[in-house]
Order: sequence, then structure tokens, then C-alpha cells
Amino acid sequence: MEASLAKEGIYSIRLGGVKPNPRSGLVYTGIELCRREKIDFILAVGGGSAIDSAKAIAAGTLYDGDFWDFYSGKSIEKAIPLGTVLTIAAAGSEGSPDSVITRVDGMFKRGASGDVLRPRFSILNPALTQTLPAYQTAAGITDIMAHLYERYLTNTTEVEVTDRLIEALLLTMIHEGPRVIENPDNDDARANIMWAGMMAHNNACGVGRSQDWNSHNIEHELSALYDVAHGAGLAVTMPAVFTYVLKHDVMRFAQAAVRVWGCQMDFNNPEKTAREGIERMRSFFKFIGMPDNFAELGAREEDIPTRLKPSAGETDARAASQALSRSMKMTAPGSTA
Repeated sequence: MEASLAKEGIYSIRLGGVKPNPRSGLVYTGIELCRREKIDFILAVGGGSAIDSAKAIAAGTLYDGDFWDFYSGKSIEKAIPLGTVLTIAAAGSEGSPDSVITRVDGMFKRGASGDVLRPRFSILNPALTQTLPAYQTAAGITDIMAHLYERYLTNTTEVEVTDRLIEALLLTMIHEGPRVIENPDNDDARANIMWAGMMAHNNACGVGRSQDWNSHNIEHELSALYDVAHGAGLAVTMPAVFTYVLKHDVMRFAQAAVRVWGCQMDFNNPEKTAREGIERMRSFFKFIGMPDNFAELGAREEDIPTRLKPSAGETDARAASQALSRSMKMTAPGSTA
């Protein structure tokens, strides 16, 4: 790629060292590099960690203060334009205005968002994902499904169009996931997963509806502390959180169970149908190779207090931390804290 840019007379300089659950340290290094080299465009090559790092650098380079201000709630007004070359279908950052970074001081994982962070272009070539280990492929599939589910769980009524869009994409993941795990060279399956990943998080499915991101917020605490793959953490947190909030809207969970997971509706006991859908989701994640419980993530109950403390710039982490505490104690549908 660098040779191709040079051939076209385009100056470029490489910044490597991106890690999963991208760290603030590399962002500071990137900001310094961009300022020194007077960089006017950033090309992120990789997955969500590379793209999210690039977005943080793009915003921080043009900002006089600490880039972390953006991850503590400050609006992002300007950023260096960027493009992406995607190598793993998962985070959806190639089409979204969002970025998530882990601050090394305290190991807090937080997100920022701004329209100026949405990539100017993204190159999606499924062939670039064929060498991924099965575990990372499965983690990506899980992350995509989380982006869909957390838009599906809404308090907004009469959103049948986007309901159906989300359901179709979830069905695509259920169909294509096992195919690509069985045959990593299945280009058609990888193409469908890659396109679904883009659709899942560019908010085409979230227009006009409230959204729920509790599972993501809770998982961020886990992956910040234990450095687990984001999708792997979601495979554990989603079923636990969904079970806990089930009674808030039993019929929405029952609808997903019927339309997505093929459950038979029990009109006398819709909660039974809803729980069956959650259990089928849990089984699917396990089938494609994702962890089934917090012990498999290396999570420990004694670590809960460290996640209860708000980071600098945050005034109230109580709601998220309480949900984290409850979820870490859940081991199966129906269990309680």
C-alpha cells in the first residue's frame, strides 16, 4: 500500500502498534506525529481498533486540549479527514461516526462520536478477512449482532421498517456465521458478513428510534480490565443483560425470538418465548466458539469495586456499575443478583 501511494506521488508515513481495545498512549503518539509531519489525511488499515485510533488522532490533532476531553463528553467540531481499508468485519467503525478508546491511566474504556469522524470512504474487500483466526471471526460476528440488537431494543413504537431491517441482518449473521467458521475461504459468506457489519453500525437501522447500549457499556468495563476481545465479552454480557431487563418489554424480546430465532409464540406465556429466544442466542454464540460465562473471560467478582469508580471527568457511573455488578453475578437465564 505504501508503495502504491509512493507511485502516485503521495507522501505517507506509517504509525503501527495498534492493539485490541486501543490505548490512549498510541493516540498521543499519533497526534504528535501528525502535527510534526503536517498530515492532512489519515488512512486506517485494519479493524475497529485501528480505525478508532485513527479517529481519535484525527480529532486530537486539530484540538488544543487533551483529546480525552472528547471521550469525556466534549463535542468534536473538526478532525482530519480519514478513510479506511477494512481487514475484519466487526466494529462497524468503517461506516460510523463513533470511536472507542481505552485510557491507560485507570484502564477506562470510553466512546466519542461526531459526524466529522465518519470516514470519507471505506474499502471493503472480504478477501482481506480470510486469514483471520476463527475466534476473531466469531468475535466480529458477535459484535455485529450486538450493534443490531441494541438498536432493536427500543422504547420507540411503530418502527416496523427498521425492525424488519434489523431482523433481516440478524438472520444473515445466523446463516453466514457458521458457514464462514466452517470454511474460512467462503468469500460469499465473508462478503455478506462484511456488508452486514457496515449496515449494522452506520445507523441505517437506527434512524428514528431510541437505542439501548447497556450491554456495550458493561462490556467496555470488562474488556478494559481484562483485555478480552470485545465480541467475546459481548457474548457473555448480552444474554445476562437481556435476561435482567426482559420484563421491561417482554413482547419485544418475544418478537425477536419468533422472527429471528424461529421460536413458536406461546401466547399464554410470552415470557417463556422471550427467554427461549435469549437462550437460542446464547447457544449460537457458544456454537461459533464464543465464551459462555464470565469465568471464561477471566473476570473475577472481587474486581467489581474497581469498575464502580468513575473516571476523571465523569460524575456518575452508578447506573452502569450497578448493571455490571448484577451481570457479573448472573450465570444463567433467570438467575438473580
